[in-house]
Amino acid sequence: MHHFSYKNGELYAEDVPLSQIAQEVGTPVYVYSQATLERHFKAFDQAFEGLEHLVCFAVKANSSQAVVATMAHLGAGADIVSGGELYRSMAAGVPAERIVYSGVGKSEAEMAAALDAGILMFNVESAQELAVLDQVAGRLGKKAPVSLRVNPDVDAQTHPKITTGLSKNKFGLDIELAFKQYQDAAKLPNVELKGVSCHIGSQLTKVEPFADALERVGVLIGRLRGAGIELELLDLGGGLGISYDQEEPPSPAQYAAALKEQAGRLGLKLVLEPGRVIVGNAGIMLCQVLFTKDTPAKHFIIVDAGMNDLVRPAMYDSFQAIWPVTEDPERPQVVSDVVGPICETGDFLARDRQLPDMGRGELMAVMSAGAYGFSMASTYNSRPRVAEVMVSGDRWSVVRRRETTEELMRGESLPEWMD
Repeated sequence: MHHFSYKNGELYAEDVPLSQIAQEVGTPVYVYSQATLERHFKAFDQAFEGLEHLVCFAVKANSSQAVVATMAHLGAGADIVSGGELYRSMAAGVPAERIVYSGVGKSEAEMAAALDAGILMFNVESAQELAVLDQVAGRLGKKAPVSLRVNPDVDAQTHPKITTGLSKNKFGLDIELAFKQYQDAAKLPNVELKGVSCHIGSQLTKVEPFADALERVGVLIGRLRGAGIELELLDLGGGLGISYDQEEPPSPAQYAAALKEQAGRLGLKLVLEPGRVIVGNAGIMLCQVLFTKDTPAKHFIIVDAGMNDLVRPAMYDSFQAIWPVTEDPERPQVVSDVVGPICETGDFLARDRQLPDMGRGELMAVMSAGAYGFSMASTYNSRPRVAEVMVSGDRWSVVRRRETTEELMRGESLPEWMD
């Protein structure tokens, strides 16, 4: 469910016509619906009512300060994977005690910053990382709150590039070896064991892999208790999918129902890390048709947004629905490729898609772009990053202005022998 709909033949974000935003801000531009963000967060949070839990928004899905602040105001924590995301989360109002730090490659400086901030816990992903974190905490005179992220070797049945819970993936510690690693961790002087964590992938459309992973983690928790290692937190990660096309992912209520009984028996506070399921359908990318072109093989719609603005179609061959901003049921449909200005054959937003016959100057909305859209954007081909807008009812605000070409060169200089 989202708040993008047609009114009298024109596409709106809540009560704001998208054509107005395009006219005043230009295109391309990302537009987020605050009402959708709030609706999705509450649906997820309320699904776990009755169990002690903390919902930590996965900042990597969308790191816009306005989005993260919306989550913070609703009581969410943050799941972060970098020092930059730590800074962004705290600037947006997320209390440090509601921040979980994941990721396989934390630097010593990032560890120190998170320790100084007083975060809830680190999800540690290797034995060497644990040893380094112990040393950094010792130098600072602190105890590092730690959860070991275990890899349950569960097939998430999702895209190979976004699965994380198989034994061949880079994430986490082998679950068969984790028992010994917990015993070793318990002996470290500057580490406080807080919990156990697992995350098996992104854009999952079935509950069975989640339940399977939880069962395997539950066995480990039982073994740890038998060895006298008591934990407080059970971090089940995120990964619940959304509908981009014909997918029928479980609702947050169905997801929670599959996990609550088993999780409740373990008696630990749940930490949940949704990202895409909260923000994915809460955002669109608005762009404009520059030209159309026909060849013997294809009809091309060339727009002003490219793979540097939204990389998912090029990177994952993913489907993003495309809606014309002006609706006309009588308009003929044409099989089209929607492509951008980037100098790459892989620069496309849609391929062989049945779409309305759109002409130069028309606006289109690339749907379900709230997750892994702007957050994965680049300046490839020296293209400035686009603006971001937040809508609330009939109000809207630019929450990130469009970059300038001058800003692209900030920090650059010629070597002294070329002056």
